[in-house]
Amino acid sequence: MSSPHVPQVTDYRLAPPVMARLVGAYLVLLAIVLLGTTAAAVALDLNADLLVLVLGVGVLGLIALAWWLRSRLVVVRLTESGYRVRMVRAAGLNEGRWSDIEDAVAATPRGIECLVLRLRDGRSTTIPVALLAADKDDFARDVRDHLKRATR
Repeated sequence: MSSPHVPQVTDYRLAPPVMARLVGAYLVLLAIVLLGTTAAAVALDLNADLLVLVLGVGVLGLIALAWWLRSRLVVVRLTESGYRVRMVRAAGLNEGRWSDIEDAVAATPRGIECLVLRLRDGRSTTIPVALLAADKDDFARDVRDHLKRATR
């Protein structure tokens, strides 16, 4: 009796340095909001509890953002049938089927190391490998393996 076929899905999450930049931007935004709230509270003679409330909501937002970035956000998902790219502005085509891909090549547009999936119709998907919490060679090997399995 053979075991049932288990679909192979590989998720690639955001690299820690990129997460740190996003959290840092959130903290700067929170500081600006707190500064504005403080100025408004002083100018309008508002209760100081408002500052505590804004800070509390901001800290809860920080915790939620950090959890989402670390646990829930998938930047690249590779499945048996294709791929999907999220949170990459200049990716080009955000999802496609392996059968539509002509080849996968390494490129460095504007000095950024990327893996480019070139489709048969001339479109492409560009994935900056520094965004991923994975070794660039392992990621490229995984993409090639998915491509090989799809062409069998």
